Amino acid sequence: MISSSHRYIQVTIDLKEIVDEQSFHSVFQRVMGFPDFYGANMNAWIDCMTSIDEPGDGLSKIHAPRDGVLVLALESVSDFKKRCPEIFDSLSGCAAFVNWRRLERGVPPVLSLSYYE
Repeated sequence: MISSSHRYIQVTIDLKEIVDEQSFHSVFQRVMGFPDFYGANMNAWIDCMTSIDEPGDGLSKIHAPRDGVLVLALESVSDFKKRCPEIFDSLSGCAAFVNWRRLERGVPPVLSLSYYE
């Protein structure tokens, strides 16, 4: 599900679908519209998410508004964190890295995680 305003776009990710690294990347590629050449690893995920507000980069079909943020509304977080703790930690750390990487380039953060049960 996707909802938006002029300042953000929210994309809901059902974490029940994710059971391992392969399914993590499959779900994100499908939901976010990552390209066919998506590398299905966290470096590729970071690259796609870093450019989430740059439609011209061609790294996703969903885009954050200019000067806005993409909110990933993650459903079933507690269960996911128990089932796949390494993937949860990687997702959290990589999301933070996306924003840090952008700040290093002098552009505002673009990614926010929101947890739902």
